Amino acid sequence: MALEPGDGRDAKGQAMSKELVFYTNPMSRGRIVRWMLEEVGQPYRTEILDYETTLKGAEYLAVNPMGKVPALRHGETVITEGAAICAYLADAFPETGLAPAPTERGDYYRWLFFAAGPVEAAVTAKSLGFEPKPEQRRMAGFGCMADVVNALEGAVKGRDYIAGDRFSAADVYVGSQIGWGMQFGSIERRPVFEAYFERIGARPAAVRAREIDDALIPATPKPIPAE
Repeated sequence: MALEPGDGRDAKGQAMSKELVFYTNPMSRGRIVRWMLEEVGQPYRTEILDYETTLKGAEYLAVNPMGKVPALRHGETVITEGAAICAYLADAFPETGLAPAPTERGDYYRWLFFAAGPVEAAVTAKSLGFEPKPEQRRMAGFGCMADVVNALEGAVKGRDYIAGDRFSAADVYVGSQIGWGMQFGSIERRPVFEAYFERIGARPAAVRAREIDDALIPATPKPIPAE
């Protein structure tokens, strides 16, 4: 966890120096952003928030009024929501190649936000013991869990990466949803999912990110919250 400022480019392509500050808890969705930050490779500072105290404190609520993690501050810019942070970092540091060219972002945007929308909603509903009845599925953005999982399988089947022929920020986010879902039983293990996550989860940045967050978890952790 470096403390030096990160470097990017502004809208005119001019060099700029802005500190990256990462707000997280090691037992949260912040692990997704940790992976993305390690892929980006720029120095960043980590602020660990505690569920019982600082997460809902006035100082952090000024950053994210929802009192949720992750959040990222890049200079004066604040970004919340894991998918948005991944997309932002890919654009802020284009030299990393973590976003396809603008004319080739159909699958990139489609599956990045499919994972942030229908997948997230379906997994949450399942965890809470809710499954829409057939007549309710038109009202639910995710339809039903089976439709979501089948669509997700189709997205990764027969390809190395979800948005073209190279790894991207969409793989960080979608891969995290799949890996975490299989680990905790919210997404069923399918050979296609296992092969996809085994491949991308072995990336050096992914391994570093897990090691960093695992080292920050208390010796006797509580079940992973959903913040």
